[in-house]
Amino acid sequence: MRTLFSLLAIFALAFTNMVQAQDKVEITIEGNDQMQFNISEIKVEAAQTVVLTLKHVGKLQKAAMGHNWVLLKQGTNIQTFGSAASKAAGNEYIPEGTNDVIAHTKLIGGGQETTIEFTAPEAGTYDYICSFPGHYALMKGKLIVE
Repeated sequence: MRTLFSLLAIFALAFTNMVQAQDKVEITIEGNDQMQFNISEIKVEAAQTVVLTLKHVGKLQKAAMGHNWVLLKQGTNIQTFGSAASKAAGNEYIPEGTNDVIAHTKLIGGGQETTIEFTAPEAGTYDYICSFPGHYALMKGKLIVE
């Protein structure tokens, strides 16, 4: 009987760890001096905790080639947002008071990295960009929430 309880406890613990592992996903995305992200599509599950690390693998400083990662709400016009972001240098190119952003990293330069944690939104497809002036045209991708 004692062995049976021990086995049940082990299985319960293993199942709990599997469920917890599915509740959190870790993603690393890189930006470079050629204004490129290395990933153009990320898939996660709705309500999953996302731990996203942005690494700037280039050498140029933040003032010349800064990168961030900005997750936009569905329906946000990227060009309109990017234009507003270009005027928000004092806020790391995130327009103050915007309601268009779900999550974003800080702005980093060559050799730096930053990590954020957020809860994945409801199922759907969401745009992500770098909002440094002009970068959103090339540095963009889709977060697909299933």
